[in-house]
Amino acid sequence: METEKKPASAVSDIGAWAMNVVSSVGLIMANKQLMSPSGYAFVFATTLTGFHFSMTALIGMVSNATGYSTKKHVPLWELLWFSVVANTSITGMNLSLMLNSVGFYQISKLSMIPVVCVMEWILHGKHYSSKVKIAVIVVVVGVGVCTVTDVKVNAQGFLCACVAVLSTSLQQISIGSLQKKYSIGSFELLSQTAPIQALSLLLLGPFIDYYISGKLLASYKFSSPAIFFILLSCFLAVFCNISQYLCIGRFSAVSFQVLGHMKTVCVLMLGWLLFDSELTLKNILGMAIAVLGMVVYSWAVEAEKKQADSKVIPYLTDASEEDVKLLKQQVDGSPPLKDVELGKSQG
Repeated sequence: METEKKPASAVSDIGAWAMNVVSSVGLIMANKQLMSPSGYAFVFATTLTGFHFSMTALIGMVSNATGYSTKKHVPLWELLWFSVVANTSITGMNLSLMLNSVGFYQISKLSMIPVVCVMEWILHGKHYSSKVKIAVIVVVVGVGVCTVTDVKVNAQGFLCACVAVLSTSLQQISIGSLQKKYSIGSFELLSQTAPIQALSLLLLGPFIDYYISGKLLASYKFSSPAIFFILLSCFLAVFCNISQYLCIGRFSAVSFQVLGHMKTVCVLMLGWLLFDSELTLKNILGMAIAVLGMVVYSWAVEAEKKQADSKVIPYLTDASEEDVKLLKQQVDGSPPLKDVELGKSQG
């Protein structure tokens, strides 16, 4: 039975990773066409995120109404606190991109992995092996080589970058913590947080976007192609949001950050293929280092899991079938077998 579960779990894990990579890269490409001056110049990024969460909330409500998913209780204050952190992350990232050079913005994004590691250590007492730490450093160096160019820092931009990094790291850790704390699925949690985020972003988004871009949403001339790309962006964002919660719930915030850098490599490649972006030897070298780091990270995590499993049941190979059954029941928290049942199994 265990051997059947492991392949099924591995397939669903790969599906969650693939869903996140494809939807995220597709979303970035759609947004690039929608927001770039050579595209449809829809520069209202925060409001667009409000549209994304509105679509996600709508799908969540339909899912609950049709009985496809069940609504589990999560205290309102926890949902509000999480939504504040998540919206601070979105606003902070947008302001950081506006106030800082692209190079410093990329460095701030790269700093999220060590920040997540430190925060998980402080909040949950989690420790990482030296293999995992080395793999993370290789990934960060690789992505840094292929993305960081000019680096200019100013006080306002530095403050916004710090807020963005801390809030994003805390948000990603909180997703996993809430799922474990309330035994709630990724989609069920998302369907409860999405309405709050949608409402707050739609109310505050236009003002934040006006501060960032100097343009009013009311002055934008909507065309049929622009509306199509807004809807496409919302559709892809739903899958991106669901897969983000799925990945963090199944793995960890650090693993999700490593996955995020893999998406950066994909975006660079697609930008070169679809948008004639320049791809230099430095970019190629950086991507190769990053991919190597991701392979090493996967190996290190698997080695860590095997080491942990071997420590839990060191004597399992010498145990009898009845001992294994008893041990599994104790781990699962189910009542022990009666003496009569043990006698039957031995007979």
